Amino acid sequence: MKAVEEWNLITESPEETMQLAEKLAGIVQPGDVITLEGDLGAGKTSFTKGFAKGLGVKRVVNSPTFTIIKEYNGRIPLYHMDVYRMEDEMEDLGLEEYFYGEGVSVIEWPSMIPSQLPEDRLSISLFHLGETSRKITVQTTGSRSLQLLKELRYE
Repeated sequence: MKAVEEWNLITESPEETMQLAEKLAGIVQPGDVITLEGDLGAGKTSFTKGFAKGLGVKRVVNSPTFTIIKEYNGRIPLYHMDVYRMEDEMEDLGLEEYFYGEGVSVIEWPSMIPSQLPEDRLSISLFHLGETSRKITVQTTGSRSLQLLKELRYE
């Protein structure tokens, strides 16, 4: 993955991280793919909870660790994937149907399935800085993700 553009920021609380995700959810469109990497406990699921809130999802959002994919209804469908426990990267889960479907995909641990990821995606990494502070790195890999980043930064 070659980053087209990168943005680094720091959040000081889980709420700030969730607010960033909520803002991003307000600008995504069907077919957008967001990947989440980072330290254990750095806030990937919290990010997804904020994202779901921004999409108007009413259900409780939690990590799909044992089901791999959870679907939520909101302004557009949210496909929340946690591929950490996938046995084989080439296992066919029909992910492209989600990636190019009617909703937005949020994928935790995308490094487990690099060959299955769409080329253009917004890649977000979260790292511990302190007890509640996080460094967040947002990278773009194509024209659509670059557009999302510009809207996220300047709106």
